[in-house]
Amino acid sequence: MDNEESLSKYILDSEKLEINNFNKKIKVAFLSSFTINGLSESLKVKCSKKQISCNPYVAGYNQYNQEILDKKSGLYSFSPDITFLILDTRSIFGDLFHFPYSVTKSERENFVNQKITEIINLITKFNETSDSKLVITNLSLPHYSPHGIAETKTNYSFHDAIIDFNKKLKEKLLNINSAYVFDFFKFIIKHGENNVFNFQNYLFGDIKISLDYIPYLANEFMPYIISFLGLTKKCIVVDLDNTLWGGIVGEDGFDGIRLGPQPPGNAFVEFQKYLKALSQRGILLAINSKNNFDDAIQVIREHPFMILTESDFSCIKINWNNKASNMQEISKELNIGLDSFVFFDDDPINRELIRESMPEITTPELPHDPSLYSEVIQSLHDFSTFQITSEDTNRGQMYLEQKQRTESQNSISDISEFLKKLNLEIEIKKTNSFTIPRISQLTLKTNQFNLTTKRYHEDQIKKFSEDKNILIGCAQIRDKFGDNGITGVFIVEKTNYDEWFLDTFLLSCRVMGREAEKAILYFILNEAKNNNIKRLKAKFIPTKKNKPIENFLPDCQFYEKDGVWIYNLDKPFNMPDFLTLSEE
Repeated sequence: MDNEESLSKYILDSEKLEINNFNKKIKVAFLSSFTINGLSESLKVKCSKKQISCNPYVAGYNQYNQEILDKKSGLYSFSPDITFLILDTRSIFGDLFHFPYSVTKSERENFVNQKITEIINLITKFNETSDSKLVITNLSLPHYSPHGIAETKTNYSFHDAIIDFNKKLKEKLLNINSAYVFDFFKFIIKHGENNVFNFQNYLFGDIKISLDYIPYLANEFMPYIISFLGLTKKCIVVDLDNTLWGGIVGEDGFDGIRLGPQPPGNAFVEFQKYLKALSQRGILLAINSKNNFDDAIQVIREHPFMILTESDFSCIKINWNNKASNMQEISKELNIGLDSFVFFDDDPINRELIRESMPEITTPELPHDPSLYSEVIQSLHDFSTFQITSEDTNRGQMYLEQKQRTESQNSISDISEFLKKLNLEIEIKKTNSFTIPRISQLTLKTNQFNLTTKRYHEDQIKKFSEDKNILIGCAQIRDKFGDNGITGVFIVEKTNYDEWFLDTFLLSCRVMGREAEKAILYFILNEAKNNNIKRLKAKFIPTKKNKPIENFLPDCQFYEKDGVWIYNLDKPFNMPDFLTLSEE
């Protein structure tokens, strides 16, 4: 069992917490088919460790049907941001849990289909009444079967029925943006059925998750909280010696470091594979190493067992500078905040330096045994996201292209001349099943060039796209170095016949400084003119991070009146001539 504090400790700690301690706040509801005492308290404490105030609502014992079906229930009055619906195999299967073969094969199949229909109907009702995200658990697979070893010789067996239920639940939820499956099946595999399910707890109080393992379940729920609040980390910064390979290259030499198929070198190969997998889904990698550059880069470029290549790293700092200074440089070069980083270093002194000087950076403890590094990666929730978009999977390549742009810009003294040579193309795209997840993701994660920093989830974006009184779209930006993907978003409220209001206007940090925002604004103003609108209004809501957009409105000829910025459409707006604007 991993090192986890006792449930009683979580309950005691939760009583000491104040709801409004932190800027980040979330309301979480728990519905369950069995007793889940201590789960809300555990989650509340875990949230507080991430500087998040969690306000929980726990429905009555096995009252999830009533709570969802009654529009006046406590659940809907509470108005949660995320709702966890926790089901168990015994409750869903009822008598068929012990007597699955008292009915025919076709009756077992019909039973599963009926239960799936009932749950989908509940989800539909929930979505009609609430804007909350819904996370529903699938079913665990008990080792028990009344057929014993003959289970695998039975057509559509008891275990087949449970697996079929889970498969159909996943398929039904694939296209429901606001509902997600929590893989309770894998949770049991990870921790062991005999650990998680305790017969004494169950028979005493219908407790189907052992009290010792309630905090573990709370821990598995944290990724949903992090993703909802847009707290996903963007970049892992790694050391080299004794982190990506064993030994010190400056002392042991190229041939002396430990990296390869045999122990202990295979531990570092395994760790690199996990990092590579994260990079392929959009997490950036960077290097911060005190080392001789030539020695270290030779290993990265030439060692036969290096999994990660030079092109896998969006930023490389191999020098003898202070690691905190290097982190500042990496943040500046990648144009992302320090709170977007995770720092991996085997040296406890360097870890303490970063924790003390840059507490925004997540700096996990690393064990002395490098074979456990991969487990550290897996245990981090900081990379959680509801959905992985094409922009995510291509992010590493996009940052390499951005590096080329920067190098090209540095070789040209005149910025306007540089922009003209970029061949910038801005394509305005409408909302659809492909763009909605990305639009939501940008509203949740973009901080710097963001006029209002309003956060919207996929289901909200979908509703906006269906509202005739809202103009919503995104911008895909390309240049001679490559495709930046969808990196701009706008949401305009059609207030009345004379005025529109700019609710959301943002650009990803990686396309800032190229004046693409003026092409997007030009499109919005043109749309307004075509609809005989006289004024476009907007608000700038300042935050600690959105200073880069501070002068955007006045620079684009908006004037301020009573805290509102106004653009009169009777005057022309000129888009820079080096930009090419098109519409999908």
